[in-house]
Amino acid sequence: MIGQPHRDTAALVIGGGQGLGLAIAQRLVAEGCRKLVIGGRDRTKGDRAVAALAEAGAEAAFVAVDMADAQAAIALVNAAAERMGRIDALINSAADCSRGSVLDTTPEGWDRLMNINAKGPFFALQRTAQLAVAAERPASVVNILSVNVHCGQSFLAGYSASKAALGNVTRNAANALRWKRIRVNGIACGWMNTAGEDATQRKWHGAGDDWLEKASAAQPFGQLVEPEEVAGLATYMAGPESGVMTGSIVDYDQTVIGAYQE
Repeated sequence: MIGQPHRDTAALVIGGGQGLGLAIAQRLVAEGCRKLVIGGRDRTKGDRAVAALAEAGAEAAFVAVDMADAQAAIALVNAAAERMGRIDALINSAADCSRGSVLDTTPEGWDRLMNINAKGPFFALQRTAQLAVAAERPASVVNILSVNVHCGQSFLAGYSASKAALGNVTRNAANALRWKRIRVNGIACGWMNTAGEDATQRKWHGAGDDWLEKASAAQPFGQLVEPEEVAGLATYMAGPESGVMTGSIVDYDQTVIGAYQE
């Protein structure tokens, strides 16, 4: 049975309209969170998520945001803080997964990946921290990264670089903010089964309806990572049960970094 460690948490989940972000939002509510703001690009998905969270007992709201715009990311944090009175936990889960290799990534594509995956989350974190410091309150941030921070596939050059940048932000911010009792941690997720991944596979790789079955069969545990599995780790990092844990990045995958085929 799930406990209630987040019964006093006011949370902002960026990218909470679908996939992992939504799973984290749902887990927060299951653990007692009643004040919740969802940030995202798609209002239809956001409104649907808010309705589901409200049905589960949360005072939830959706705020549209383009994380490629740093000022919009800051405005989202301000709007969430005004609505809830404070932000105890920030989850940075929004991301752009566009493809591009070192040979064909365009300057425009590079900038968009960096803006959405690193710059926007950085300024959302910064504003959350500024508000917490001004109010002399503790806070927690969880950045959703990718195992691609360690290298990445050849067609994920810009994406991998942007997530690696956010990985450095995670540790740098954790070091800078620890004396203010603001904790910053990250999760480097592996290949995950989400609606967004389904769209990505079809758009960029010409995948058919059986792509998930084939991909799962090729994995050590016979499945891709499921959002609900990661959600518990994210809410643990964001809540009081993780104590003084800060600056940690956990690889959540079934591939062991550094291992070679025997």
